[in-house]
Parts: sequence; C-alpha cells; structure tokens
Amino acid sequence: MSAAEEMSTPEEVSAPAQSRGRRLDFPQGDPLDGAGQPGGARTAREARAHLHITYGPARPCAEPAPYPVPDGPLPEGPVPREELARLRRLHRAVPGHAAMRDQLRRTHLLALCGEPGTGRAWTGLALLAELAELTGGGVSRLLYIGPYGASGVEKGVETGVEKTERGHGYLLELPADQAESAPESAPESAPGSTAGHLLDRLRAHFAEHEAFCVVLVAGGPVADRLLRGRRHAVAYRPPAAADVLDRHLTELLADRPAGLLETARATARRPELAEALGLDEPRPGEAARLAGYVAAHAEGRLSDERLLEHCRSFAPHQAREWFLEAGYPDTLPAALPALRAAALRIALAVFDGSAHSVMAEAAELLAWELAVTLDPQYAPGRPLFSAHPGACLATARAVHGEGVEDLGDASVPVRAVWFEGRRLAPAVLHEAWDAHHNLRGPMARWLRGLCDDPRPQVWVRAAVAAGVLCARDYLYGLVELALPLARTDSPVQRMAAATALAEASRAPEVRPAINGLLHAWARGDDERERETAALAHGYGLAAGSVAASLEELGRLARADDGRTTSYGVVRLLAAAEPETVLAALTHWLRDTRRARRDLALLATLRAVTTRTSHLWGLCEVPELEPYAAWPLATALLAAHPECGPRLAELLRAALTWARSAGAAEDALVGWIRQAAGDERQLAVLCDFLPRLAQDGDEPIDAGAATRIREVLEAL
Repeated sequence: MSAAEEMSTPEEVSAPAQSRGRRLDFPQGDPLDGAGQPGGARTAREARAHLHITYGPARPCAEPAPYPVPDGPLPEGPVPREELARLRRLHRAVPGHAAMRDQLRRTHLLALCGEPGTGRAWTGLALLAELAELTGGGVSRLLYIGPYGASGVEKGVETGVEKTERGHGYLLELPADQAESAPESAPESAPGSTAGHLLDRLRAHFAEHEAFCVVLVAGGPVADRLLRGRRHAVAYRPPAAADVLDRHLTELLADRPAGLLETARATARRPELAEALGLDEPRPGEAARLAGYVAAHAEGRLSDERLLEHCRSFAPHQAREWFLEAGYPDTLPAALPALRAAALRIALAVFDGSAHSVMAEAAELLAWELAVTLDPQYAPGRPLFSAHPGACLATARAVHGEGVEDLGDASVPVRAVWFEGRRLAPAVLHEAWDAHHNLRGPMARWLRGLCDDPRPQVWVRAAVAAGVLCARDYLYGLVELALPLARTDSPVQRMAAATALAEASRAPEVRPAINGLLHAWARGDDERERETAALAHGYGLAAGSVAASLEELGRLARADDGRTTSYGVVRLLAAAEPETVLAALTHWLRDTRRARRDLALLATLRAVTTRTSHLWGLCEVPELEPYAAWPLATALLAAHPECGPRLAELLRAALTWARSAGAAEDALVGWIRQAAGDERQLAVLCDFLPRLAQDGDEPIDAGAATRIREVLEAL
C-alpha cells in the first residue's frame, strides 16, 4: 500500500455509501479455514484444566518422612517375627482374602496381579503368615532377578541347589521388565520363557516340597494374559485408602495423649489435604506414608504449610518412580514394553480426558519416536492384538469411561480416558521434560507432528502442552518447538506455535522474552512469522495486557490484508475485556491511517458473523458461556449490555462508509436472519437495532437512515 493510500483525510473517512470507492475485501473464515473452530473451545479449556495446577507447587519433597515407611524393593531373606506381628496389626483384609488363602493352600502358588504400591506385598505376606502358623513354618522373601529364571528360587527349580523348606512360605516379585519382555523375545522352549510357564514350574516345585509361594506380578498385558489363562493368578484389589490410613494413624499415635488420634483423623479429612494430594484415591502405600505426615502434624512437628507441601509431592513422586522403571532394560527389543508404558503415560498427560482412540494413537506415535531414538537401526512395529484397554491403563493409574467430544454444532459420545488424579498429568509431563534430557528430542518431534493434525482435539492439546514445556525451558522450547512450528507452511502449525507461545507467556519470567520475539517478528520480512505474531497477540497474554496486544495488532495491520489481524482482534473481543477492545476499535475508526480503519471495520464484521465458541482463547470467560452458539455480537449484547452504544457506532460506520457498506449489508442480513430462528437471540437483537438509528441522543443523517432501512427491508 502506498503512502497516499495509507493516509486519508477525515472527509474521506466519513464519506457516505453513495460515493462508494474501492470496496473493502471482507475475508471469510479464519486463518485456519475452520481447523481450530469446532471443538476448539472445549479442548482448550480441558487442556488448561489438566495441565494448570494453581494450588501451590507440585514437586518432590526432599525432607525425610517423620515416620519412615518402607519404599522400593522388599529386602530378601526371612521376615522377622516383629515385622509379622506389626503386619497383623496393620493389615486390612482385601476383598476375597479367604478365597485367596484357600486357593494358596490348595495349589501351593498364588500370583497376585496388581500395581506396585497397592499393598500386594503385605497381602502376600499376610496370606503366607496364616498358612505358616498352621504348618509351623516361617516366611521369607525371595529376589528373582535373572533372565527368565537364572537365579533365586527358579535356580532351585532347575538344579536343586536352593533349599525350599517344607511348610515354609515364600514371597517372590516378578520384575516388570522380565514379565513384559519374556513372552516376546524368548523362545517358547526356553526354561521359564514365559511368565505363565514360570508360574507352572514354580507351582510344581512348591507343591513337591509342600511349601507355599505368592508371586507378585505387575499389572499390564502380561498380568492380563495370566488372569485369562492361569487358575492360580488372581486380580488383586487393594483395600480402601481410608481404612489403611486410619489403621496406620492408630498405630502411630497409640501411646500419645488422648484426643490426638481424633485430631489427626479430622486433619486427614480436610478438603485442602485432598486438593494438595491431587489423587482420586491414594494407594495403600501412599496412605501409609500420608499417615506419617498427618501424625507428625497432629503432634506439632509439621506445620500446615509443610504438611500440604508433602502432600503435593505425592504425584511427582509417582511420576519419578515410573520413569526410573522405564530405564531398564535399555536395549531393543527388550525395552519396547517399558518404552510403550512411558509413552502411554506421557500421552495421557497431554490428552488427559480425551477420547481413548486419540490418546492411544498419540501414545503409539511417541513410542515409535522413543524406540528409534534409543536404537536408530531398529524399526518397531505395533502389536495388532493387545490386552484389554483397562489392563494397560491400570499401569498408568488411569481409567476409561463414557465421555463426550464437542464438534461445534453437535457432540458425539466417545470412550474417554483420564488419570485417577488431577496432579498426575502435570507431574508426568514435568518429570519427563525436566529430569530426562534425552526424552526431549523425541517429545518435541512428537508434539510438532501432533500440531499438524487438523482436528482441534489433537493440535490444541499438543500446542498447550508445548507451551507449558517452553515455559519450563524457554531456550530449548524456542528452538525445538516454537520456531519450527512458526516457520512451516502449515497454517495449523503456525496457529499451534502462536498458542504455545501465548501459553508459555503465562510465566512472568519468560513473558518479556516472548513479547520481544513477537515484536521482532512483527517488524520482520517473514510473512509466516508476522502471521504467527498476530495470532499470538490474539490471546492477549504475550504483551502483558489486552491494550498492549491491541497496539501490536494495530501495528501489524498494514502488513497483511486484515484476515489474520482482524481475527486476532475479534478473539480479544471475545475475551475478558470487551470494553477495552471496543474502545480501541472506535478510536481506530477516527484514525487517518486506512489500515487501522479497515482493521476496525473487519473486526466489527467478524463479530457479527462469527460464532462465539469459534473465538476461544486461553482464559476463561464464563459470562459468554451461555451464549457460545450465538454470533459474538449477540453474545456481547446479552452478557454486556453496556457494550451496545459502541457496537452500534461501529456497525453504523460499517453500513454507511463506502468501502465497507456492501460487506456490512450482507453481514447484517445474515445476523438478523440467524436471530429470527431463536427467540432469545431475536429479543436481544430487537432491543439493539433501534440504536442503529440514533447517533448518541441525536438521530443519524438521512442518508445513513435510508441505508439501514434498505437493509432491513431487504429481509
């Protein structure tokens, strides 16, 4: 645009429609051609809800527990009588306890299939202790560590070197990596080549020696196969966390002054404690650990703040344990099950609450990235027939159930999946990114690929997650996430880059850097970077305020045809400060720079023609929620009646100015026709339309009135 075209006189600004000049080209649709519209609002809201925890920090707590609770692998060897006595006091019988004891007595072996930390070991010891009392034997823990049974009790099965005592009870834990990898990589003829064959051999061995063995098997596909194919495998159902917590509190405070136990119980029921934990229900091991903190608080050894900080460390502790397990084994193909489990948890962190099919596909894509990073020469395939979805989800403390996905004009039922605890998603994402540097490369490639998916249910989630990670390490995130996305030819990826940068700018420590980056892009020669800057400012976060974002969009107006900048402005209009935006638009109407006047007119027409839910942002606007299906202009009039005068001024200008009259007529006709099908919208519009015939307290000029009357008569 030349300088003469850019600048014009006030007389030209207010020229009536009869002296119509070059018509304003009103761009239809958004810069994504609809890819961000249907379902984007709900997806963005859910992504924020699952990845933003505002209730204090959530990090591992280095302070030792006031009452230490055994954690990690059980020590090998005979179980002391004192420990068995304590076990009898604290153990809560789980559902089916008597049936499991009878089965163990009859078959000499019982495989408890469940997740670590759920109390499997205590239940196994309790079962063995009950039978040992009848036989006069003892109870021992055994360590099984060899490849497919090369040491420990399995060595005894093969060679007879290890002595198995008659009437004795043995607790054995099958490591997760052994259970997962053996069925896929060992020949069927090898001793103990599958978990099922190993259990058969163990059962025969202990039956021969009239001894008993409880084998702990981690949940997952192998456990699922055992449960379907072996009668001596049972699904372990943990005791209620509340019961475990109460028993441990009673034990810890047994010799303390009267009333202290009730104080501790009352503390454990406080809502802020459950909020800080962020777990739907703690596992028995976590409940025992929590009891130690609550007891110390009741005794005055922990303040309220420190108690809540310890509670907030539970989810990060779980995430840390998961990724430590995922590091073994570290070669393919043996590592594939562990990589798939890690990929599943990371995908769940990004798609918490999404459709299971979306999350599962994302997990498979990430598993492939992890595998080729570990061994570039290995091209992993996908198992075509996998275990029941619940078996894999249980390993990630997740469940599936009925859900709904928003498609804009309609919703469809889906099988949704989510973590059993609102703190687990951010804990997993932060742990993977912060503590395991070599995970960053495959995670960044994975997120960039997801950001090119046209479905907002996918790219919006990925973009928000990318923004969260950029905020945690801006230098890395900028180079590996934001820049590659902004510089592609994909409009969806550029919008994802804008979303990620806006999301990252929530962090005050990186906001100045992001604002400076967008400022440089806006003044640069790269059209893709300018467009990304305009889209990012449409969220109203990076510049620090809505007013500052509007100023940046005003500067960008002369660099494009108004399609992207007007989209950014109208998204700000759908946010929390509509009066600020309308004030800027009316100010731009009087600006001598044509680009800014055109921007005001285009944004006004977009407000009339664009559905409110299609203009979602990264901040909640609850006052517009009841009107999400309405055009934004109607929604604003209903939720903010005080916006009426300025909106009327803008529409009058659009209808009567030469450059915009034609487009404004079409927009107004469509707006009124849409309202005619909805009594509520029609009532709002009927209250507003008389404002178009007045300019403040004075009637508008005859030419403008004629123009508006012609439009209404055209209906």
